Amino acid sequence: MARYGTQFGPDITFLGVERCDWQDAATYADADVVILGAPFDGGTSHRPGTRFGPQFIRQSCYLPHDGSRPSLAMRVDGLRDLNVYDAGDVEMYSGDAERSVRDLQHAVHTVTSNGAIPLTLGGDHTIAWPDAAGVAQHLGQGRVSMIHFDAHADTGNITFGSLIGHGQPMRRLIESGALRGDRFLQIGLRGYWPEPETLNWMAEQRMRSYEMSEIVARGLDECLTEAFAIAVDECDGVFLSVDIDVCDPGHAPGTGTPEPGGLTARQLLDSVRRIAYELPVVGVDVVEVSPPYDQADITSFLANRVVLETLTGIARRRRDLADGTRWDPRLPLLADRPDNRLATGD
Repeated sequence: MARYGTQFGPDITFLGVERCDWQDAATYADADVVILGAPFDGGTSHRPGTRFGPQFIRQSCYLPHDGSRPSLAMRVDGLRDLNVYDAGDVEMYSGDAERSVRDLQHAVHTVTSNGAIPLTLGGDHTIAWPDAAGVAQHLGQGRVSMIHFDAHADTGNITFGSLIGHGQPMRRLIESGALRGDRFLQIGLRGYWPEPETLNWMAEQRMRSYEMSEIVARGLDECLTEAFAIAVDECDGVFLSVDIDVCDPGHAPGTGTPEPGGLTARQLLDSVRRIAYELPVVGVDVVEVSPPYDQADITSFLANRVVLETLTGIARRRRDLADGTRWDPRLPLLADRPDNRLATGD
């Protein structure tokens, strides 16, 4: 089958990176990362519209779409120091959830088995099930941990008579054996769901869920450090799943189930950058961007930057591992420029 392209809207790639066809490994033989679109919102329980998320995440940037984004902070270009390709959207019909999740898992598994990190643009959070399962299908059942940013636990069982939905992917992953419950880390939970029965199930699986009250009391950095130690214990890689509603609706209004009191945009960007830099990330998804409910594309811009910070962190991690160096976030912006007189003492 030929590359499908973008399912909704103009046929563009993420900020102008090279195209590929995920079904033809020769088109991304040297890839470090392959971007996939998953324009599916058939699992939505409240406000729809996330099927348009991949298009807006790809395009929401005021800079030229030239396949280059050098990071001021990390001194690397995540789009050029890595070989990043965009395979377009996996064709996902929101009226057929079973077929859609099956097709996405096949695409993610294909990309992973050909040596690239799959980075999937959602879509509602239903897609985390086939995303992480596709990675584990190649790397090994139970060998991949999950760091999951979200306002909601997404561990429900049956909704509207279906096992498939955006409130259930994490239960499906654990029940299937793809991921271990005791290597499942959740960041940013808050609000009034799930109910005690589901919380009891989560406790039985030995999940670790950091609710916002704990994060505020202990500090986000301390919670992340603790989560990192769990994530790499007896696992070969980490899957990063980011539901944009982990941020407060003031920072991410364009989402289906907004919950006040979340992380700031700055906290989320710093967190995903740190994860990508410090941990062996083997798969990523960014989900629940619903452009019809967005204000001035605030949420789409944030999701675009989540992708870029993740790629930047991966690129810097690889450079430092190769060179024996370590990135210092305290370094002043111009300190390492060759013509900086302050740095040379002139």
